[in-house]
Amino acid sequence: MKNNKFLHFVIAILVFVIASLTYFSPVLEGKKLFQSDIAQFKGVSKEIVEFRKEHKQEPYWTNRAFGGMPAYNVSAYYPHNYIKKADQLLRFLPRPADYLFLYFLGFFVLLTVLKIDWKLAIVGALAFGFSTYLIIIFGAGHNAKAHAIAYMPLVLAGIISVFKRNYLIGFIITALAMAFEINTSHPQMTYYLLFMILILGIVYLVDAFKHKTIPDYFKGILVLIIAVIVSIGVNATSLLATQDYAKQSTRSQSELTISADGTLKKNISTGLSKEYITEYSYGIAETFNLLIPRFYGGGNRENLGKDSKTYAFLKGKIGRKEAKGFSENFPGYWGEQTIVEAPAYIGVVLIFLFVLGLFLVKGKLKKWLLAATIFSILLSWGKNFPILTNFFIDYVPLYNKFRAVSSWQVIAELAIPILAFITLHQFLNEDKKEEKQLKYLKYTVYGVGGITLIFVLFGTSLFNFESFRDIDMMGIDKQFPGFLDTIISERKILFFNDSLRSLILILLSAGTLFAFFKNKINKNITIFIFAVLILFDLVGIDKRYLNSDDFVSKKQEEIPFKATEIDKEILKDKSHYRVINFMVNPMNDGSTSYFHNSIGGYHAAKPRRYQELFEYQIAKNNIEVMNMLNTKYIIFPDSEGVSRLQKNTDANGNAWFVNQVALVQSADEEIKALDSLNTKNKAIVNAKFKSELTQMSFAQDSLATIKLTSYLPNEMQYESSSAVEQLAVFSEIYYKNGWNAYIDGKLSPHFQVNYVLRALVVPSGKHEIVFKFEPSVIKSGNTITLISYALLLCIPLGWFFIEKKKNVQSTP
Repeated sequence: MKNNKFLHFVIAILVFVIASLTYFSPVLEGKKLFQSDIAQFKGVSKEIVEFRKEHKQEPYWTNRAFGGMPAYNVSAYYPHNYIKKADQLLRFLPRPADYLFLYFLGFFVLLTVLKIDWKLAIVGALAFGFSTYLIIIFGAGHNAKAHAIAYMPLVLAGIISVFKRNYLIGFIITALAMAFEINTSHPQMTYYLLFMILILGIVYLVDAFKHKTIPDYFKGILVLIIAVIVSIGVNATSLLATQDYAKQSTRSQSELTISADGTLKKNISTGLSKEYITEYSYGIAETFNLLIPRFYGGGNRENLGKDSKTYAFLKGKIGRKEAKGFSENFPGYWGEQTIVEAPAYIGVVLIFLFVLGLFLVKGKLKKWLLAATIFSILLSWGKNFPILTNFFIDYVPLYNKFRAVSSWQVIAELAIPILAFITLHQFLNEDKKEEKQLKYLKYTVYGVGGITLIFVLFGTSLFNFESFRDIDMMGIDKQFPGFLDTIISERKILFFNDSLRSLILILLSAGTLFAFFKNKINKNITIFIFAVLILFDLVGIDKRYLNSDDFVSKKQEEIPFKATEIDKEILKDKSHYRVINFMVNPMNDGSTSYFHNSIGGYHAAKPRRYQELFEYQIAKNNIEVMNMLNTKYIIFPDSEGVSRLQKNTDANGNAWFVNQVALVQSADEEIKALDSLNTKNKAIVNAKFKSELTQMSFAQDSLATIKLTSYLPNEMQYESSSAVEQLAVFSEIYYKNGWNAYIDGKLSPHFQVNYVLRALVVPSGKHEIVFKFEPSVIKSGNTITLISYALLLCIPLGWFFIEKKKNVQSTP
């Protein structure tokens, strides 16, 4: 029996490897998937990668983005991160096939724990992995999200094992899986998973009360708590570093009570604003995308090719080439979200089986999966369901730290396939076939098939298929009357075709189960048919949005940006300075960081004070603020949109002495004082740092100098010379928990000025000043990590030997 299980596991691994490499076959040719977010990441992390390669150590800081920021959530390798090394062993395939393999593997383990037939478990794993949303996130470069989703089933497998009283194996799986999950560094996905686990715990608690097994339940909870504590512990370094930065990021509460326009803020959030959190909210009717892929037109850019009404309409008006280009980027999506790459299609076959399971399957697992699905869909509606969303934002801890609530649907993406395959397993393995199975099958056909049939017959008259974006094409419609009518007509065709497609797959699924029920086909043939239906359904949709055309050469992926003539000109300057690029949105741009220390950058959690500085000052073209940031070069578009370069000769340089200080009482006064500040002569200091200035006389020395003599991202050296004590301002970002200042080797206090910069009182005479980034959080995290690894090894081993000893003693 054990040999059979091992063989089944080996077969599953081989199937998953073949499926992963087949779907992403260009990786076998050495090609790589071009991912827009990863390209931006490469820009922001370039300095870190180069430093790591040259110095064989971590800088934990980069000056390439937002004037300077910790590298914790950009690119950081922590000591003793053995979980990461183990994860790399599991991800032995080329990217992104490695993540797809993880999808399959984790879900297979979960279905195996649920006692699903191994062949069905393989099909179920493929169904989960090929879910359209889980595939399309690769195209955008959301690798961390995919990574975190991949470990979700494995975490659930461990927890369910514990609740099944397989305490030891459950502890091991939970501790390892949760450690892997946390190590993916996507707290949003982990946070969503915790709610799914919470619902599971509540369902099991109710069941424990019902069956009077409360002691066993809390024993399991204790085992899980220890497992989770250990998993957190082995990730302590990264978690503590992330927590440290989170307090200074846009995910934390602003100190400002005024808006950029000077008016009082209506709401001061402890995290992100409601508008930002709910910007990507799934439409209520849009939820039918889970059942019908192009219910809302698909994505913003649908490839319709030449066999479309749009191409036929345009080819005689703007030419075949231009018509082809437009039809290959057809604006199909007509919902309210800003950007949609593809529908979050789960698969009509899986939804059919899920609904059948609501009738057929009994017990706590069904209740859990149904509750989790409804819960996730309701929260994914965001601003379209404000009662629930506002409650969570206002009262549920940490909820306001994450944006894009449409991502909540990942829980449905996980729950629906689980119940679908529990259902199929139960249907195929009933000891005796009963009429209730046929009755439930009919109910499901009437329900799911009936709704789909309504959309096939009447759907094109139920909606207007108009988008708020259509106004941008009004000019084309005036030039070519009937253009917008053609667009809407095309959207109706997409709606009808996919509705009909879903209806056919529903009927084929129902027909297969009916044939099995009537003994026309056996179990293995039924499994094979469902494998074909599911793969045809999901892979067919996946290929619309991510296919071989999205792969590029290895060189193109590894070097995502090519230096322009302007970049080359700037790079002739070997000094330390910053660049602002107005050819792009500076605060969502990694391309500039690829070549220069940028005023902007690309990150999901930007430094909060710096983001505010940009909104309140830089965005208003406050040149003095740009000067204090040592912005030496400005890239901007001319009247015709061509890139131009301007050298800013008034940039303050790397450091300077000021002869005046203005004390302010609040962050509001700090940011407002920058409106008219002469940054070369005067500094704005918050009163909380007043003690650093009490002994200063601010005597002037017109011959005083201070200059940067050595630069590394985590260490900067300066030389100063002055006849009197001076206040030096450094054009570097202040970050309390990490940067230390040394004057002639002696630790000296420095403080924040001008809202974001560093300042240091420098004694008279000649001195060497060194700033070093020495975050204590790394050292303290390492200690916790090592202790936790010891526990991860010792607890299971001790448990095993204790159980073994008990078994020996109980043997007569």
